[in-house]
Amino acid sequence: MSNKRRVAILGATGAVGQRYIQLLQKHPWFEISVLAASDRSAGKKFKDAVTWLMETELPKEIGEMPITHIDVKSAEQTGDFDLVFTSLPSDLAGPTENEFGAHYPVFSKASVHRMDKDVPLIIPEINPDHIELVKVQQKKRNWKGFITTDPNCGTIGMTLTLKPLMQFGIQQVMVTTMQALSGAGYPGVSAIDIIDNVVPYISGEEEKIESEALKILGSFNGATVDYAKFQLSASCNRVNVKDGHLESIFVKLDKEPPLEKIIDVFTQFKGEPQKLNLPSAPAQPLIVRHEKNRPQPRYDRDAGQGQSVVVGRLRKDPIMTLKYTCLSHNTIRGAAGGGILSAELYVAKGLA
Repeated sequence: MSNKRRVAILGATGAVGQRYIQLLQKHPWFEISVLAASDRSAGKKFKDAVTWLMETELPKEIGEMPITHIDVKSAEQTGDFDLVFTSLPSDLAGPTENEFGAHYPVFSKASVHRMDKDVPLIIPEINPDHIELVKVQQKKRNWKGFITTDPNCGTIGMTLTLKPLMQFGIQQVMVTTMQALSGAGYPGVSAIDIIDNVVPYISGEEEKIESEALKILGSFNGATVDYAKFQLSASCNRVNVKDGHLESIFVKLDKEPPLEKIIDVFTQFKGEPQKLNLPSAPAQPLIVRHEKNRPQPRYDRDAGQGQSVVVGRLRKDPIMTLKYTCLSHNTIRGAAGGGILSAELYVAKGLA
């Protein structure tokens, strides 16, 4: 790609915004042009407004960039951009993404538009055909741009494992999540609440997982998405881990394939990002570990540079058909990395 797409990041000082900045360094297709954040940060240099949370150093050129207000006019006055990544709180994301989406491709991590009938909810390996829904959206809203969304961080790992199982017919899914602290943003959960503790409730999380997966695994009929029909029940917990959502999953299938076959379909699973060789695509979206005690967040969250989902403890279940554990990096595949991969898919398909 000869000319890089210029990127605006809305919510740039937040944890997900920072992960976007980290992952976009030396990206072959994208370069950061505009950083936008809250009014208390606007007008400052990025280095003076941010509490940098990433494991790598804040790039000097990014630190010197000015922060603008989160509106189209201010962003356009700060620099030219071709597409937008947003990681805004839902109350701000709704109207702001509509404002930008009327003019630019908007790749959103917020939940507010995920279930809108004319807005795609994308995991690139699973439902790349759903990106065509933006054409319906543009026609309906008379927009030059569009809004496309990425799922909840707890939805992504589970749903990637369910896609290859659909060939056996899924009837029911039960999932219990053990979700990392970084999923709550910064400063996030109080230390006194999480040290020596597990919090068995995350507001809105179970509802998101239960609804989003059915949309993602549904079929695009040319006008909207027909949801998948199986039953899904989620129970979500916050645990004292920095990064990496661990999920215990039980699945009831129409068929009862041997475990060797399940391992085979997980290992061989690839999607459009791998076929297109997109820059952020992991070679293996699903990696199967055979040790009795894996995956574990500390050891496995960075698999595939944080873009792969690691599956382990695969076994038959006396009530359901099978059960297993999966792990995904919640701020890479589950947030900024997933957003970048989605943007790469849209660019490769000529939609952004």
